[in-house]
Amino acid sequence: MQDKSAQAGLPAGLLFLREEELRLAQDMLFFAQRDLVAAPDALLAGLDMGRAHHRTLHFIGRNPGMPVGELLEILGIAKQSLARVLGPLIDQGYVSQVPGRVDRRQRLLHLTEAGAALERQLFEAQRERFVAAFREAGGPAVEGFRRVLLGLMKPPARDYLERRELARRAATRCAGAQDQR
Repeated sequence: MQDKSAQAGLPAGLLFLREEELRLAQDMLFFAQRDLVAAPDALLAGLDMGRAHHRTLHFIGRNPGMPVGELLEILGIAKQSLARVLGPLIDQGYVSQVPGRVDRRQRLLHLTEAGAALERQLFEAQRERFVAAFREAGGPAVEGFRRVLLGLMKPPARDYLERRELARRAATRCAGAQDQR
C-alpha cells in the first residue's frame, strides 16, 4: 500500500485516526476474516457443522478439561446456543464430558481422538495463512498486530489470554526445571 500520509501532508502518526483509515481497517478485518475461515468453513460444511463448532473445538482443544461454564463465558453465548453446538459434537464422538472430581455436577470437556484430529485439520487449514502473513510482516508488525487485536477485545477476552499466557509460562518454567534434573 502507498503511504497516503506523504500525499496528504499529514503526520503519519495521526493518519490512522481518520475516519477513512478506520473504515479501511474495518474493510481489511472483514476481508481477512472471510478469507481466513474459507477453508475451515468448507471442511465443516461437509460435516454439517459451522463456525460455532469450530470455535467450540478450538477452545476445548486449547483447554482440555474445561468446565462447560468456562466455555460459555469464553464464547459469550447462552446455554441453549451452546447445547445446539455441543450436543452434536458429543453425539458424533468429537467431544467427551466427564463429571468434575470435586463437584460432580460440573461437566468437564475434552476432545476425543476424533475431535483432536478434526481440530488439528481445521487449524492446519489456517496455519499457512498465518505463517505467510506473519513472515511477510515481520516481528515488530506482528507485535503491533497483537496489540491492536488486544485493544479491540473486551476485558474478559484479554483476561482469558493473560491467564493462558501465565499458565504457558508456568508450564515452561516447570518443564525447564525438570530438564535440569
